[in-house]
Amino acid sequence: MKIKKKVEIKRPIVFVPMCLDYFHHGHANIINRAKRYGNIILGLVSDKGISSYKKKPHNNFKQRKKIALMLKDIKKIITVKSLDHFLSLSKKYKFDYFVHGDDWKKEPQSGIRSEVKNVLKKWNGKVIDIPYTKNISSTIIKKRIKRWKIK
Repeated sequence: MKIKKKVEIKRPIVFVPMCLDYFHHGHANIINRAKRYGNIILGLVSDKGISSYKKKPHNNFKQRKKIALMLKDIKKIITVKSLDHFLSLSKKYKFDYFVHGDDWKKEPQSGIRSEVKNVLKKWNGKVIDIPYTKNISSTIIKKRIKRWKIK
């Protein structure tokens, strides 16, 4: 039997949802910016959650969580089951800040962004959009790997 230790996070709480299929310096930039606002809870998106709005991840949830556990600035990791789950997690934890890459200003995530902003307003929480790091993303990495494969 596995015993889970309850982790108390001091405020301000900063929620940073990520897929982390391939961890890269763009992710590190977002985490570094987010830690300026307080203690980070990483929302690691489940495999099913990722598949609901983009291609299935190459690395499964367990592998991605193993990487996330190595990140020193992360105080807690919670599973995000879907984009809609952002709302219930926000209500449960009453995040002071919700930090995300600015790609979610576009579809398919723009609707949930608006909803999250409205929910956080109830306790003066703020959504912070971090500009994406140019020329890097998990999608770019996947395309490079595909090109490198020997046929």
